[in-house]
Amino acid sequence: MNIPRLPSLPFFPLFPLLSRGVMTLGLPFAVAGTLVNNLAFWGALRLVYGWVAARHGLAAARWATAVLAWCPLSLFGTVAYTEGLFLLWSTAALRAFDCQQYGQTALWGALATATRPTGLALLPAFWIVAWRERRPEIAYLAGGAAVTGVLLFSVYCGLRLGDPLAFIHAQKAWRPALGVDWAGWLKLISQVTSGPVDRFTGAVKDPLHPLLFTLTIAAAGLLLKFRTHLGGSTGYGFCGLVLLQWILGGDSWLNAMAIFGGAYLLWQSRQSLRPIVLIYGYCALALILSSGSTYSLNRIAYGVVSWAIALGILLARYPRWGYPTLIFFAIILASFALRFAQQQWVA
Repeated sequence: MNIPRLPSLPFFPLFPLLSRGVMTLGLPFAVAGTLVNNLAFWGALRLVYGWVAARHGLAAARWATAVLAWCPLSLFGTVAYTEGLFLLWSTAALRAFDCQQYGQTALWGALATATRPTGLALLPAFWIVAWRERRPEIAYLAGGAAVTGVLLFSVYCGLRLGDPLAFIHAQKAWRPALGVDWAGWLKLISQVTSGPVDRFTGAVKDPLHPLLFTLTIAAAGLLLKFRTHLGGSTGYGFCGLVLLQWILGGDSWLNAMAIFGGAYLLWQSRQSLRPIVLIYGYCALALILSSGSTYSLNRIAYGVVSWAIALGILLARYPRWGYPTLIFFAIILASFALRFAQQQWVA
């Protein structure tokens, strides 16, 4: 196995293949990849809007689409990354399964699993929903066919490198082993609550950080306790506290919120979400947690459309919270864009 000669091996093949096809028009990869991802992202937004509108109404569809478009991680739907393409295929597969269109389920699911490993969460989601709703055997077959994309990639790796799992082994630089990265999570939570620590002594670098974190949590508890007396100002208070937490915790806070906030959204909207949306969200969450790393969690979570739909439904009920949420998203999106333009790490 000669992985060093294939530096792109950890990345699934569909996005590079489509970009290569566009490059035949004489465009460089940076332009071709950006074009592919932008068109796919636009298609994903339209697909989400139509699906949510049909199932939950126009208000929820507008908010869900706005969440996807204004989320800070939507930056990766506009550059040469796979976010837009994966959102398109995975949403199309979920919608097709929800509408019992099993041929399309197999096709879009296979394209999703050929785009990103997160697509593997589609398989258990399809089978669990098929079992719960007592669907016919074709539903199980379509769900199984959704993994065709990754299976073909595995066959390619086996024939070319002699290792069908070479694309997993090549990711050891980011994920040394599969499973929950307990040490990584402990470090991430420590960074959120206590701030950076000295790598040699283990001492907290900024003693004010844990104090400010404690004060914001206490303030949030007071807002909840006296929300009936404060009325509409409660929401703005929470928005201010969220902004402060982001300033304190930075990327670590965003990573934690992407996972824990996404899990809460799924639970809070469990009665409203379509079964396939809810279960896919939980399956994707389990896959992300067991990936063996805490890097780029917010970007990976953004590709799980279930969480955007759940937030859209929630904001349709409480639109007063929606506008501050989008403003907060826009602030972080602008900071991400500036950092990305300066070739700094974003997610």
